[in-house]
Parts: sequence; structure tokens; C-alpha cells
Amino acid sequence: MNCGEETCVTCSDEAVAVTVVRLLDAGLALADTGRGREVVSVALVDVRPGDVVLVHAKEAIAVVPGGLESGEWRRS
Repeated sequence: MNCGEETCVTCSDEAVAVTVVRLLDAGLALADTGRGREVVSVALVDVRPGDVVLVHAKEAIAVVPGGLESGEWRRS
């Protein structure tokens, strides 16, 4: 697999915190990554715009209650 990046998000087994900007159709959301905006799946979590979620391979896997300041997160 050639990902074209320094670290492949799928292979690295790493989740990235992003902020949900807007909910879209079909279980998708527009998310702010801090480096730009991307469409990610939020089908596995219950989110609203403004929520911070952990995303792995473009799939939100957990919601960070209280945003990034809390340092705690939960699986949905």
C-alpha cells in the first residue's frame, strides 16, 4: 500500500481528534481537522456540530465529552 503520506492513518492504528462542523446525509459529517476540512463517517457515534470526535480511517469511533480540554473520551 502506498499512502503518499509520512504516516498512513489506516496502517498506524491511530485516532485523530477532529471537530464536527456540519452533519451531512448518509451518516457523514464535515469535520475540521485543524489542517483543513474533510468528510468523515459518523454512523457509529451520536454527534452534533461542535462535538469533538476521534476518527480512525475516516470513521468516527468515539466522542470526546467537553471537547479536547477534558482529556477524557467515551466510546459511543
